[in-house]
Amino acid sequence: MKFVISGFYGLGNTGDEAILEAIVDNLRDTFDHPDITVFSLSPKETAQTHGVKTVYRAWRRENKEKVKALREADVLISGGGGLLQDTYPTKFLFGPLPYYLLIVLLAKICGTKVMFFSQGIGPVNSRWGKFLMWLLANRADLITVRDQHSKDLLHKLRVRKPETVVTADIVFAFQPKPDDACMKSLPLDGHEKKVAVSIRPWFQEQRHYIELAKALDTLIETEQITPIFVPMEGHHDVKASRFVLDRMKHSDRCHLLGPDFTPNQYYQAIASCEMTIGLRLHSLIFSTLAGVPHVGISYDRKVESLLKRSGMWPFSSTIEEVSATKVVENVQQILHDRETYSHQVQTAAEGMRTEAKKNLELLQNYFAPTIKK
Repeated sequence: MKFVISGFYGLGNTGDEAILEAIVDNLRDTFDHPDITVFSLSPKETAQTHGVKTVYRAWRRENKEKVKALREADVLISGGGGLLQDTYPTKFLFGPLPYYLLIVLLAKICGTKVMFFSQGIGPVNSRWGKFLMWLLANRADLITVRDQHSKDLLHKLRVRKPETVVTADIVFAFQPKPDDACMKSLPLDGHEKKVAVSIRPWFQEQRHYIELAKALDTLIETEQITPIFVPMEGHHDVKASRFVLDRMKHSDRCHLLGPDFTPNQYYQAIASCEMTIGLRLHSLIFSTLAGVPHVGISYDRKVESLLKRSGMWPFSSTIEEVSATKVVENVQQILHDRETYSHQVQTAAEGMRTEAKKNLELLQNYFAPTIKK
């Protein structure tokens, strides 16, 4: 079969690159010699990394190549990740939501089937965004979403024509490979009590930086932890991590990973830690997948949904409510009974891995019989 994959690829976001890696690996496990084309902002790098065909994703060039790829494809895989949202400004045809829906429209014009694949939907608050969802998302042939909230939101947005199935984030079907490049890059002696820390910027919000700095200082003093900052989105997360480090008394006891490691290398770094304190959704997904207990800080319903499914929501909070005192209490409780919580997370991960695999089963069942001749 021939596939085109459309998503937030080639922009250096570890979570989205992990999504792409998981989709490509699982397509190759499911189908015989699939022909895969990815729309990417860094087409050469994406082609080299994954051994796929690529087309430049933005509209400023290679539009004929987009049309050609879609005409030849059997299925457009739109996703995964949180593509359909208007958190970031949406102006007519500019912004993530119009972009991905226009790719869907183009695919349908080209006679290609469309699957929204393991997506997290929303928020969609603008009148224009709601109209575009009703007009264009209903043109999909099948939708899978990574949580019940996304399915409920689609129904509220009057997207009811295609069948919508709740599965799980496709990264739960990620295929880890041995690689300790991250930890080898740090001056560690192997006896540290490592805690992965994933920080991200969130608009003008800064209070969470200060609360985390206080919490980490206390945990270094009371639990002798060694925080390992994991920047999941390049220089953006490096800057956010340094904002926290600059407010700590014991920043010399912390380590900050470089911004250019692969998703698999970041996964292995998190897997080697005792636990995770994380904002980035995919740092928490990596933690769950690796059986690493975690304290989450939710800036979006997608993070809260994941934390509830992993069983770690009672130890987590929203970004508005996070406090150093509660973070310290929750981390201490987890560290003092780490094996119990690790087992709990591993059990949740097994269920979500099965759900993530359903994305491929549905893709095969719905579309394999309709291959273009």
